[in-house]
Amino acid sequence: MKILCADIGGTSIKSAIVQDGKVLQYKENPTNALEGGPKVIKTLIEILKTYDDYDAIGISTAGQVDTKAGKIRFANKNIPNYTGMEVVRLVEEALNKPCRIENDVNSAALGETNFGAGKEAQDLLCLTYGTGVGGAIIIDRQVYSGHDGVGGEFGHIFIHPGDKLCGCGNMGCYEMYASAKALVNLANSKDKTINNGRDFFSKVLAKDEAMLKVLESWAKEVAYGLVSLTHVFNPSLIVLGGGILEQEIALLKIKEEFNKLVMPSFSGVELKKAELGNQAGLLGAYSLYLD
Repeated sequence: MKILCADIGGTSIKSAIVQDGKVLQYKENPTNALEGGPKVIKTLIEILKTYDDYDAIGISTAGQVDTKAGKIRFANKNIPNYTGMEVVRLVEEALNKPCRIENDVNSAALGETNFGAGKEAQDLLCLTYGTGVGGAIIIDRQVYSGHDGVGGEFGHIFIHPGDKLCGCGNMGCYEMYASAKALVNLANSKDKTINNGRDFFSKVLAKDEAMLKVLESWAKEVAYGLVSLTHVFNPSLIVLGGGILEQEIALLKIKEEFNKLVMPSFSGVELKKAELGNQAGLLGAYSLYLD
């Protein structure tokens, strides 16, 4: 089958025809997310109409997704007025093709399972470290999303209860300490010249002692969450994604801290960097039709 796939993120809408696991006719357009959900979907449909000769449509999107109803269960302020959008209905009515939809982290996990780091694994966890921390659970090579379809919110497990206020309204959530944003904020508190990951890792690679300590502190926070999840799920593999993991030293430090903390009987789990980059969501959207 030829599947027209789209990946809706806060910054860009990626799109492509995917056939036999190969990404063809790739395009990237601005989301203009702050213009709101209705405008985002209008833009999406305009993009999809530029393609022809395909059998169905697969969509990966930011936000919590009701896959059965084909709509957005909840989206935060990054895409205003996106909650409740009946994306599948709107797309099917506009293009007269069947459509399926999935949350972006679940899509990325499916992409990695079928075409990337998880090709050899039956069960795995996937976490992405960016502004927040996204999570996905793969069991028997399928997404497990829980009773209401919103399972895998790893960014909101409690690591330091009662400490930092999270955007979700609780205090001490994992993503407040383990996200890429948390790392940059911690580095900036020690060195005001650091405003992004590039600034930070340039100093780490230059052996800046203060920044090496920041990296170790952050890696320990990442490991707290990974160890907790390992002790619950006992996966064979955890796939770690996000631009920050492109730095080999980041993965190395996470592994070091993880191995110090994990119970010996769970030490068989492998930590691997995601392999698919910005194509993971598209290949995950394609994976929605592999059954």
